[in-house]
Amino acid sequence: MKLFSGKHQPNPEALRFFRYIGPGLLVTVGFIDPGNWASNIAAGSQYGYVLLWMVTLSTVMLIVLQHNAAHLGIVTGKCLSEAATEHLRPWVKNIILLTAVGAAVSTALAEILGAAVALNRLFRLPVKIGSLFVLAAVLLLQFTNSYQKIEKIIIGFVSLIGLSFFFEICMVQNDWGAAASGWVTPAFPKGSMPVIMSVLGAVVMPHNLFLHSEVIQSRQWNLQDERVIRKQLKYEFGDTLLSMMIGWAINSAMILMAAATFFANQTAVTDLSQAEAMLKPLLGNAAGVVFAVALLFAGLSSSITAGMAGGSIFAGIFAEPYDISDSHTKAGVLITMVPATLIIFLISSPFDGLLYSQMLLSVQLPITVFALISLTSSQKVMGKYANSKLDKILLWSIGLIVTLLNIALLVSSL
Repeated sequence: MKLFSGKHQPNPEALRFFRYIGPGLLVTVGFIDPGNWASNIAAGSQYGYVLLWMVTLSTVMLIVLQHNAAHLGIVTGKCLSEAATEHLRPWVKNIILLTAVGAAVSTALAEILGAAVALNRLFRLPVKIGSLFVLAAVLLLQFTNSYQKIEKIIIGFVSLIGLSFFFEICMVQNDWGAAASGWVTPAFPKGSMPVIMSVLGAVVMPHNLFLHSEVIQSRQWNLQDERVIRKQLKYEFGDTLLSMMIGWAINSAMILMAAATFFANQTAVTDLSQAEAMLKPLLGNAAGVVFAVALLFAGLSSSITAGMAGGSIFAGIFAEPYDISDSHTKAGVLITMVPATLIIFLISSPFDGLLYSQMLLSVQLPITVFALISLTSSQKVMGKYANSKLDKILLWSIGLIVTLLNIALLVSSL
């Protein structure tokens, strides 16, 4: 018996594309990490739906930069770290990659901390002890699973996070008219600039640019066949676009939930533990538990990708690709994850940890962004796939905007 006939047969091209999906979703978890949670909930609880446009704008900028990083990986067969080692002067390369390792440590600090906060809310486990459990779980997953298994785990985590916020949204009454306007209408309410800078400035993260250029190479291709390269570039853009839109939806859901719950009750929220605790009396125990579980998944998944990025950056210093069976990759993962956990034991509060990590990212981000643009604009590196004049204008504009926002965020934090 034929299940499909004629025009109803599945499209082979569509099936190949869906099998390709995955690298973009690993990057997406950096877009929905605990730091973003804090910023989005602060935006929704303090300003309602008015600042939803930040999610739209930041997603557009993220798509362009991550797409550019993935192109580097596809065309050259090397990640950003390897390309920097091969094409840049040693002292320039060392500044870029050593500070990038520091940024990966800073990122891992925030991710592990977010998961530890979730364990505290779920099981009353002290944050510092919880961070050790998170470290152990993440290292176990990274050292005992192949990339393909890690990718499936991350996709599962992202799906659960999305379902968790769908559950939260279904429990509240949203003003969808105000939300629709907020997504596309820039607004700057009095006193909102710190929150705007926090959301926009934290979206593009250095480690994700390194990570995307690395994991995109898991989709094997023949670099000598231009038809294959063009198909890979097309599939990559579809994967990046779809994945970033999922990130846009989840980030939007955070603001929608906070607007309908906290803003509606005139309650400003600036701390993740506070948000979980206050959801219970407003929406019931189930809402608080679902929120904490989703935060745990977000922290775990983003911790895994932070470790992978650290391994990729460190291996690239030695002109090697990410390979968890290789000593340099393993060292990079450990150099990223262990110090991040130790720092948690030295800080006085989770809030301070998130603040310090964001400040370090603000300092390093411009270095990575402009190194990427320089490499992808070089015909020596990219050949005929180098950035066009229009691409350069767009990339440099976005790079400058993101950099200025991060500098402003850094200044406001000092």
